[in-house]
Order: sequence, then C-alpha cells, then structure tokens
Amino acid sequence: MLLTVEDYRRQARKVLPRFVFEFIDGGAEHETCLRANRDDFDRIRLTPRVLKDTREVDTTVQVYGATWRLPFALAPTGLNGVVRPGGDGMLARAAAELGVPFVLSTASNQRAEDVRAMASHGEQWLQLYVMQDRRLAEQLVRRARKAGYRALVLTADVPVGGRRWRDVRNGFSMPFRITPRVGWDVARRPGWALRMLRGGLPQFVNLAEHASESLPMEVQASLLARSMDRSLTWESLRWLRGLWDGPLLLKGVLHREDAVLAARHGVDGIIVSNHGGRQLDAAPSSISVLPGIVDALRDRIPVFLDSGVRSGADIIRARELGARAVFIGRPALYGLACEGARGVAAVMRLLAADYERDMVLSGLAGLPESPPDHA
Repeated sequence: MLLTVEDYRRQARKVLPRFVFEFIDGGAEHETCLRANRDDFDRIRLTPRVLKDTREVDTTVQVYGATWRLPFALAPTGLNGVVRPGGDGMLARAAAELGVPFVLSTASNQRAEDVRAMASHGEQWLQLYVMQDRRLAEQLVRRARKAGYRALVLTADVPVGGRRWRDVRNGFSMPFRITPRVGWDVARRPGWALRMLRGGLPQFVNLAEHASESLPMEVQASLLARSMDRSLTWESLRWLRGLWDGPLLLKGVLHREDAVLAARHGVDGIIVSNHGGRQLDAAPSSISVLPGIVDALRDRIPVFLDSGVRSGADIIRARELGARAVFIGRPALYGLACEGARGVAAVMRLLAADYERDMVLSGLAGLPESPPDHA
C-alpha cells in the first residue's frame, strides 16, 4: 500500500531502470545540498495550539488574482518522457484535476501548445531556460503567450549544469547510449521498456518553433547539459519584459540581496530554490534561507519555495516562514513512474490530505497572520 511520498519513491525505484531513477532522484556531487533540503525541514518543529475552531480549514491561496485550491503547484521538471511517455501532459492533467498550476519546463518532451490543449481547464506556467542562441527563448515565449500560459518562470541558477556524479557513472546522455549495462538494466524493467518501445525515446521538442522541425542533436545535448547563456544579467530582464507582459518570476534565488534586486528590476515573484540540490552542492537549503529573504523583501513581491518538500507539514513550515506557496518536483515524478497521471494525482491528494490534517492538528484554520511559535 502506497501511503507516503517515500512509499512512492521506493516503488518508483522498482519500476524504473536504475539510470532513470537516479536521474530524477539524484543530486549534485556528494549530494550534501540534497540531504540538507530534507534535514533542515525536519529540524523545524511545529508547536500546536489547542482549543482552536478548526471546523472549516481554508486550504486556498491567492496568487496573481487566481485562486489555487491548495498552496502548492507542480514544479518544472525536464525530460519527463524518460519516466513515462507523455509525462508532461499527464502531470498537467493531474494538476488541473486538483485545481493547482503546472509549470512546463523548457526541457519538456511535449510541445507547449500540445500540453496546454491536454489540460486547457487548468492553469499552466512556462519555465524558461535561456540558451546561447536567445532566438530559441524568444520564439518559445511568444508561443507560450499565444497558447495561454499565465506566468513565465525564468530559471537563473543554471549558468552551467551541476556535476551529477550518478548520471556520469550511469552514462546518462543525449542521445541515449545503450551499453550492455544499460541494456541489462532495461531488460529487468519490462514494463518501462515496453512503454518506451510504444512511445519512442524522448526528445526535446519544445525548443523547435514548428512541430515539423527537428532540433539538431547538439542543441538537445546542450539542453540536457544545461549549456546556457552565461551573459544573462539583471539588465537582460528588460529584454524578457519586451516579450512577456504577464507575471514574471525568477527561480533559483538563495541570497537576500538577489531577492531585493529582483523586486527592484520589476520581477513579480521569486522562487527560493537550489534546484532540488542538483546544482551547487555547497549551496544552503531553500528552507534555511527563506526567512531572511522574506524579511528583506517586506511583502513587495510574493515569495515561493521549492526543493525538499515531501509532506503536508513541510508545506505548513514553508508557509509559516513566509512562502506564499511551494512547488513539488520529485514526489510528482515518483507518482508518474508508478501509475502515470493517476499516480501524480494520488501523490498530490496525499499531500493535500496531510496538509489539511496537520493544519487541524496545529490549531490552524488558515494561514496565520503572524509566524507561530516553533519548538
């Protein structure tokens, strides 16, 4: 029986080839940052208040004029097609079912227009990587705007890709190389192998301006390696604003001065994130720097958080420390690996139920007006 995010993680390990599971589960180098994301959440204790009227618990949150049913959304994750063909659309449909946004990655394996059509009743955002040829980003932003994506999320913490030793050891690359070791690994996961045979190996199709185009393999390899435009600066936001007039968020902020600069340069929100521990291994956990960033911004723009969220209690912890909402990454992919869209929805319902239960147990009927005591 799958009752927790960890249950889904263990099941995903069983159904995915090792090189795929370690791609989604692993972090950079020694994975110090990856562990800190969880350890620092666990250090925060919630001190419940008693004799509070919690007959009605408000789980909604207001974000840019829209109402989310729950204070979390699905984070952008790339190469979802290697977990399950059609994974991007499955994630989008599950998010729409629960009334929360889905953020499509630039490194998706389905086109923005197609994913938008698959869950047209849901709110969708686009995450943007800016590669060395900025024309790729420009046409993608134009297409997303035309397709009805509501917000744009610029990822700023990937001037180069982090060194992920698990992927290096497993030979994870584009195009995929079927070595004897990988072949044996795949043979031991017949369900995954059959889905890949039917759906085809994933490709980065979202950067091509037209559906009929095929991206050169070197461009796809650069996207997997996160070979980005390292000339991108604060002044570059003016260029991006010329392309996008909706909410613009900056993802990957860990320093309070960068948060202030983001607000000063007209960004509409920031996502406190260390990329799930997949970039700079020496970086701090997202939750540990959240209070300082919230304090520095003084409510000028909304602050969101990702990296390390695994439970309803984690969502409460982040919200009490000032996050408007959180973004869920790996847990959704564990569900996707296990049961496709149904598994993603099951994981989100699990988190939603845990969140509401822990709100009641903490004596909270909604987001407190001031941070409560922590033990």
